[in-house]
Amino acid sequence: MNVSPLLRELIVHCCQHAALSRRRKTQAHLIDCILDQLATSATVPLQLPNPLDPRARKVAEMLHGDSGERRTLQELCRFAGASRRTIERIFQKEMGMSLGKWRQQLRIMQALRLLAAGEKVSHVALEAGYSAPGAFAAMFRKLMGTTPGKYFK
Repeated sequence: MNVSPLLRELIVHCCQHAALSRRRKTQAHLIDCILDQLATSATVPLQLPNPLDPRARKVAEMLHGDSGERRTLQELCRFAGASRRTIERIFQKEMGMSLGKWRQQLRIMQALRLLAAGEKVSHVALEAGYSAPGAFAAMFRKLMGTTPGKYFK
């Protein structure tokens, strides 16, 4: 979940209290404000489902093994023994997203692990399959709401 600066400060403020009570008017307002902020916060999925279909699972396993895999989707599908259209249909049905979106989510999850371990953004970008750190940073900012360098600060 992306936490706005306001929500972050509300949470920090609440940590100063043992427990909030709706019986206290000021705390009830604080609870309502936090709930409103949570309702409008963007969530970022940190778990990625895996397909059940053996052909789609083969593609997913290849990408899990190397999220920076640079083969085209067409090549990955051919390797799995199905057409791109078939694999796309399976991913849409089983995952609720396209193979391209699933691949992007996989890359961002693996990038988050590397960034959390203290890796440099340029290294993470290459590991995630991006040829330039700027392209990776733009994708990261679009999905996560901030730059890779600021995400863990």
